[in-house]
Amino acid sequence: MNSEELVEVVLPGKVEPEGLRIRRGEVPAPGPGQVLIRMEATGVSFAEQQMRRGRYYDQPAFPFVPGYDLVGTVAATGEGVDPGLAGTRVAALVKVGGWASHVLVAAADVVPVPEGIGAAQAETLVVNGITAWQMLHRKARVRAGQAILVHGANGGVGSVLVQLAQAAGVRVIGTAAARHHDALRAQGVEPVDYRAGDVPARVRALAPGGVDAVFDHVGGHGIVDSWHLLAPGGTLVSYGSASTRDDEGSKQWPVLKLLGRVWLWNALPNGRRAYFYNAWAGHALARGRFRARLRADLTQVFAAFQRGDITARIAAQLPLTRVAEALRLAESGTVAGKVVLTP
Repeated sequence: MNSEELVEVVLPGKVEPEGLRIRRGEVPAPGPGQVLIRMEATGVSFAEQQMRRGRYYDQPAFPFVPGYDLVGTVAATGEGVDPGLAGTRVAALVKVGGWASHVLVAAADVVPVPEGIGAAQAETLVVNGITAWQMLHRKARVRAGQAILVHGANGGVGSVLVQLAQAAGVRVIGTAAARHHDALRAQGVEPVDYRAGDVPARVRALAPGGVDAVFDHVGGHGIVDSWHLLAPGGTLVSYGSASTRDDEGSKQWPVLKLLGRVWLWNALPNGRRAYFYNAWAGHALARGRFRARLRADLTQVFAAFQRGDITARIAAQLPLTRVAEALRLAESGTVAGKVVLTP
C-alpha cells in the first residue's frame, strides 16, 4: 500500500468552486475499530454546496475535507475489526471527509453494498436513499392508498422519494419546473409547475381534501403553505431550507425558525404532525441505535434498487481532481441525478 498516495479535496474557506484545493499525502493506517476505505465513488450533494458558502448549519471550521458520503472497498482493517472485511465493497455516511482517495471510517459505520450494484450506482443511493426512506417510512409512515406532495420531485432526494412512495402504493403529486413534467408523468407522478404561481391552489385542485404527507426541502415562507395543504391526520416533513440558500447572516437562523414553527404546530390540537428531518438525529446521544437504524434502512434501499423499485440516477462522473467542474455542474440546476466523483 506504500506505493499509493492520498489525494483529497480541501475546502479552505468561503470560495468559488475553483478555490477548492487538491492536497496529496501519505495514506493513513486504520486505528483500533477503524477501516481504511479506498474510495470508488463519492458525490456532490446540497450539503457541500452550502458548506462552500459557509451556510451549512453545523459544518466544521475551515479548512476541511468535504464529502457527505462515499462508496469504496475496505483496503485495511484496524485492531479489533474483523479482518474478513478487507476487500468488501461498503458504503458510509460521513458528513465530511468523503472527497478523498482513502478515508478512515469506524467499522461500525460501514454498510455492505450487495453484489451486482456498481460503486457509482450505490453512491447515488446513500444520502439520498437514507433520507427518502427514513422520511417516508419512519416519519410520515405512509400507507398504500394515501396521497403525498413531494417538492422538487425531480431532485436527488425527491426522485428517490417519488419512486419509494410509488412502490408503497402511494399517489404522488410533485412540484418541478415545467421541463421535467413529461418525465414525471411517465413515472406516474402528477406534476405541478412551481414557477407558474399559486402552487397551493394547483395542489388543492388535484387533492381537494388535502394530502397525507408533504415533503418540503424549500423552507422559508412556503413551509406555511405546505402545512395548510395537509389533510386531517397528515404529516409535514421539512428537510431543508433551500429558499434561504443565498441569504446573508446567520446560517443557524433559518433552521431555528423552522424548528420553532414545527414545535408550535405540534403543540396545536389539530391532529396533524410536523417534523424537521435531520439524518444525524440521535448520532451523538444513541450511537448504537443510530447505526442499527442506518444499516437497516440503507440495506432496504439497496434491496429496493435490486428489485427495480428505484433507479440510480447518475448525472455525471468526474475524477476527484475535476471537483470544481463537478460542483459547478451540481449547482447549475441543469442536471437530473447525482454528480459522482471517482478517484
